[in-house]
Amino acid sequence: MNAVLYHGEPNGASLTVLAALAQSGLDIECRPIDLLAGERHALPGIADPVALDLCIEGEGPVLVIDGEAMTESVFLAQYLDEAAGGAGLQPTDAYARWEMMMWCRQITERLSPAAALLGNLASSQHAVAAIPADDFATLTARIVSDDLRNRWQVLNDDVVDAAQVADSETKIVAAVERCEKQLADGRAWLMGGFSIADLVTYSWLAGMQLLRPDAFAAAPLTTAWLARMAEQSCVKAAFARSTVSEPLRAWAPGPEINRWG
Repeated sequence: MNAVLYHGEPNGASLTVLAALAQSGLDIECRPIDLLAGERHALPGIADPVALDLCIEGEGPVLVIDGEAMTESVFLAQYLDEAAGGAGLQPTDAYARWEMMMWCRQITERLSPAAALLGNLASSQHAVAAIPADDFATLTARIVSDDLRNRWQVLNDDVVDAAQVADSETKIVAAVERCEKQLADGRAWLMGGFSIADLVTYSWLAGMQLLRPDAFAAAPLTTAWLARMAEQSCVKAAFARSTVSEPLRAWAPGPEINRWG
C-alpha cells in the first residue's frame, strides 16, 4: 500500500488527522503543504481533482492511498483508527459510537466554520489579500469547488462581514458551554473515554483560546480539558510536525460558511 498524508500546520482539520495518525501508530508518510499557497489543489498523482474538493472542510488534509484521495478529518480519523485494528479512538458500543459521531457533526457544522472564519480574519486575510492578481487567478483556477473558491475570494477582497463575525463569536461561546456541560459529571474526556470527539473539538477550539479568551473565562472544566488534551502524546506528536512557532494561529480557508443560522 502506498500511503501519503498531505497536511497543513497542526491546527483545525490537519491537527485532528495528525493526532489520530499518531494515536494509530500507522506508518504513513506525512508531507506538509503550504495551504495559503494553494498547494492542496496541485497534489501529485491525483487524477481526479474533484476528489479533493468534495470535502466541506475547505483546505483540510488529504490522505492518498494508492492514488485515491480521501478527505474530511473525522472520517479520516475513523479510517486511521480502523486501519490500525482499533487504536482506541472510537467506542465499541453502537450507541456510544452514534453519540460520538453526533457530537463530531455538531462540531464540524457549527464550531469549525466559526473558528475558521475568526482565525482567517486574524491571521491569513492580509496574506491572501496581498497575493498578486495573476498569481491569485492561477491559484483559484485549480480549485474545483465554487464554494471554496468564493471563500478564497472573500479573503482576497479583504472583506469583513460584521454579522458573520458576531455569529461566529456566539458559536464559539456555545461550543465552550456545551463542553462545560458535558464535562460537568467529572469525566476526563468528552465521551467518557478518549475519542475522536476530543481530537476534533480540541483541534478547532484550542486556537480560540488565543483569539477569544473571554469565551473560556467561566469554563474551568473546559479549560482543564484543553490542558489535558495538550499533554496527550498523540497531540504532542502532531504539534511536533509544525513548521511555524505558533501553529494554533495558522489558518487557511476553512469549512463552508453557508451553514449560518
